[in-house]
Amino acid sequence: MDEQIRQIAERLKGLRESLDLSMDQAAADCGLSEAEYKALESGECDPSVSLLQRIAHQYGITLDELMFGEEPKMKSYFLTRKGTGISVERSKAYKYELLAAGFIGRKADPFIVTVEPKPQGTPLHFNTHEGQEFHLVMEGRILVNISGKEWTLNPGDSLFFDSGKPHAFLALDGKPAKFLAMVMQ
Repeated sequence: MDEQIRQIAERLKGLRESLDLSMDQAAADCGLSEAEYKALESGECDPSVSLLQRIAHQYGITLDELMFGEEPKMKSYFLTRKGTGISVERSKAYKYELLAAGFIGRKADPFIVTVEPKPQGTPLHFNTHEGQEFHLVMEGRILVNISGKEWTLNPGDSLFFDSGKPHAFLALDGKPAKFLAMVMQ
């Protein structure tokens, strides 16, 4: 099991236990089956950032606390120098760098997302969650699929969308792509 996934699983279990919730109560609160929630707590599955964001929102904690075990401390501003955001690889295909980890009460989660290329024919992995997203391509080219509609985005292109719609990304040209993502709930 990946160390980051194991730590997230431990934090989820600790959160549930500190709230004195049964596993089926926590699963229902998070809109998951008990089996899905159990897989999260055991570290058997790699939760998406959007799922962790939904769980954090449900229990009134920050995404930082679930993902990194750190509580935000700044309330006026938070400066992140290039390359110093808190990084996490959610899978081999995606790497997230959280840019505002230390800011208390933020209304959006800004990330730099790096999408690794996949072999041709690899099926897209779709995600859905409440809220909206804004993406600005910084490097490479990316194919975006939202509810079956596709766009190719080049550096400088941006897209704002309802993240409740199934969405997926694919790096093009056999090269990684990097974009700024703002996830708002």
